[in-house]
Amino acid sequence: MALEELGVTFIKLGQILSTRSDLLPPEYVAELQKLQDAVPAEPIQVIQTQIERELGSPPSEIFARFDMEPIGSASIGQVHSAQLKTGEEVVVKVQRPGVEALVEEDLAILRDLSRAAGRTFWGRIYDLPALVDEFASILRRELDYLVEGQNAERFRHDFLGDPRVRIPRIHWDYTTRRVLTMERLEGIKISDLQALEAAGVDCRRLAAEAAQLTLEMILEHGFFHADPHPGNFVVMGGEVIGLLDFGMVGHLDEITRDGLLFLLLAIANQDMDRVIDQLLALGVTGSSLQLDRLRNDLSHLLSLYWGVPLKEIEVGRVIEEALAIIRRHRLQLPTNLVLLTKTMAMDEGLARSLDPEFSAAEVLRPYVLRLVRRRYLPQHWAKRLLPTLLDLSQMAVTLPRRTERLLTRLERGNISVNMRVQETDHVLEVLNSVASRLVLGMLASGFAVAIALLIQTYYAVGFHWLVVGWLLALGMAFVAVLGLWLALTILRRGQH
Repeated sequence: MALEELGVTFIKLGQILSTRSDLLPPEYVAELQKLQDAVPAEPIQVIQTQIERELGSPPSEIFARFDMEPIGSASIGQVHSAQLKTGEEVVVKVQRPGVEALVEEDLAILRDLSRAAGRTFWGRIYDLPALVDEFASILRRELDYLVEGQNAERFRHDFLGDPRVRIPRIHWDYTTRRVLTMERLEGIKISDLQALEAAGVDCRRLAAEAAQLTLEMILEHGFFHADPHPGNFVVMGGEVIGLLDFGMVGHLDEITRDGLLFLLLAIANQDMDRVIDQLLALGVTGSSLQLDRLRNDLSHLLSLYWGVPLKEIEVGRVIEEALAIIRRHRLQLPTNLVLLTKTMAMDEGLARSLDPEFSAAEVLRPYVLRLVRRRYLPQHWAKRLLPTLLDLSQMAVTLPRRTERLLTRLERGNISVNMRVQETDHVLEVLNSVASRLVLGMLASGFAVAIALLIQTYYAVGFHWLVVGWLLALGMAFVAVLGLWLALTILRRGQH
């Protein structure tokens, strides 16, 4: 409720954080998922002025019909139904005036807060300024409707000729950074089960198709819809799935997709060492990574599902438990993997709403196996090896000359090697600190024993008690100062 009162930027921040199950526990994620950015609509005069400013003419001159009442209203913009003069039905998404300036002011506040919080213990672990920069990048992309239009075009290209899915066409002549005009898809909301049943839709088949489409986006195209909530799907005639709202998308390059395949195969084979290796290769990092403990926790998690029938495994629950392990070990996921885990969990929830007996694991396993076989056919290897052969041919030409330069610099003593193993820096710092404190403790103890022996010796040979007393006072004061300094050093280190 506090975030909703703070407005558009903080609403979006909360919505983004609701996807970060690797950072926040489930109860916080569940609360943040309640965030709604529905706000009262702007007066129609304001919307008309914004369209005229962006497209150069008022809506009455551009469209054959422009509905005054919006069909949707959010904190960033609102959507109106319209008809082009060619007769095509479209929806027009118009950004609220002044939103960009407000967002930039809020982002400046968030940066100041993150820098202040970055000096705390948790701030150092999770690199809060970097998280704010990541959020700012996501929000700025969402503010640019040209980016959303390009995302839609990418999906249209990826699914060109696929009869299972429909992507709305973007009308670029009527689209700018603040106005987006796209084809209107008529259908039944995928969450309206009664309407789907009345239309004779096979919900079980529909759930499987939706899951297949998501897997195809992730593992084959490397470009996926990262906000698959029910409002972004409509079921059209012939049980075609219409996809809407392309503001939030995820990207996976080929190396990451291969890494995900190897990770899934390692999990299927219960190979924990390979699971850890693939997680590290995928960019999972942490300030205090303890591989043995992480391996044990993951082994325990997977052992709970070993031998369990696939139809009884809830992928969303497995992801949630894996993210709990990630939080416990204070690990950080790359943004693309965060979006991936959120998308898979949401997609499974959507499929289960259509078919309560849906099993994502049953869909995932044969799909992955088919993809592995297809990826490693000879023709696929030939395509992947061609760039490598070109690199090798270039290296063969340039290697002799580079080798000669290297040897010449070695002979002249112009090469210096500066190696630093980053992972050991923290360990060496701790060991150095411990050794220093041990030395100080030994010195303090040695001085205390030495003073006691000297006092006993001097007193035995007849030194005056005043001399012995001053010696005792000075020695104990020195030992006390040394001990106090040691204690403060330990306490200060403990706070860090």
